[in-house]
Amino acid sequence: MATPPRVVSLLPSATEIAVAVGLGEQLLGRSHECDFPPFVAALPVLTSTKLEKGLTSLEIDRRVQEIVRLGLSVYAVDANRLRALKPDVILTQSQCAVCAVTPADLEESLAGWVGTAPTLVSLAPDDLSDVWGDFARVGDAVGARAEADRAVAGLRERMDGLANRTARRGTRPTVSAIEWVDPLMAAGNWVPDLIELAGGEPLFATAGQHSPWLAWDALLAADPDVIVMMPCGYQIPQTLADLAPLVDRPGWADLSAVRAGRVFVADGHHFFNRPGPRLVESAEIIAACLDGLPPSADEHRWLALPTRG
Repeated sequence: MATPPRVVSLLPSATEIAVAVGLGEQLLGRSHECDFPPFVAALPVLTSTKLEKGLTSLEIDRRVQEIVRLGLSVYAVDANRLRALKPDVILTQSQCAVCAVTPADLEESLAGWVGTAPTLVSLAPDDLSDVWGDFARVGDAVGARAEADRAVAGLRERMDGLANRTARRGTRPTVSAIEWVDPLMAAGNWVPDLIELAGGEPLFATAGQHSPWLAWDALLAADPDVIVMMPCGYQIPQTLADLAPLVDRPGWADLSAVRAGRVFVADGHHFFNRPGPRLVESAEIIAACLDGLPPSADEHRWLALPTRG
C-alpha cells in the first residue's frame, strides 16, 4: 500500500477541500487563516499577514495598495518550518495575491529544497464549475480522485435541490452582493452563480469574472430588492463595526432594500469567499435571505441589518 501523502494547505478553502476528500489525517500544516474544520487549529501555522489588526476596510485597501506598490507580498511564509514538515503536496492559490499566499510567496521556501521537492497545487477558480474542478485537482494530486468525485456529487445534489426549491418561488428579486464596503465592491466570480441558485438575479457582477468596483450612483440607480453584505475576510461583528461609509451616505435610507428591511450581513470570512464545500451553505444563506426567513437564535452565519431609528 502506498504511503499516504504528507499535505500542507496554505489556503482555507483548500484545507476544507482536502478534508472533504478524506485527507484530514494527512494535513501537517496550515495558513494563519485556516480555521475549519476546528481540528486544524492544532496544526502548525506557516504563514502570517503584514496587515495590522483593527484596520477599517478603507485602511486595509490603502495598506494593501502600498505593499503592492513597493513590490512586496501581503504575506510571509515560515520557510524553515515548512521545510521541516517535509510535505509531499502543498496546496495554495494563484487567483488573488491579496487574499492568500501565492506560488510567488513560496519561491524562497522552495529554492534549494533538499530531497524531492513537493508538488505544488495552485488553485484559481473563476466560477462554481471551476470550484468543483479544484476538488478533482486536489484529488488527483493526492491519489484520492474517487473520494473527490463523491464529495462533489454530494455537493451538487444539495445545490440542485436548492435550485429546484427556489425555482418554485416564482419571483426572482434583484440582489446586490457586497464584497467590500470602502471602497465599494460587488461580489463576482462564483457568487453570481450562488445568487442564481438561490433564486435571485445578481447585479453588478458576472459569474466567472473578478469582483468589480461598484460606483455609488450605480447602486442607487439599480435600487436592488435585496442587499447581502459579505466582505472578504470579515466576520459579522467586524462588518457591523465598519458600515458607516456605506449606511451614512446620502441615498442609502431611500433604497428599496433598506426601506423593506431586506439588507443582510453574512459571515464573509467562513462563507462566500472560500471556494470550497461551504459554498453550498453560502447559497443556502442567500436563499434564506430571499425567502425572508429570520435567523434562529443560534444562527451565527447571517443576520438582518437592524433598521435605524
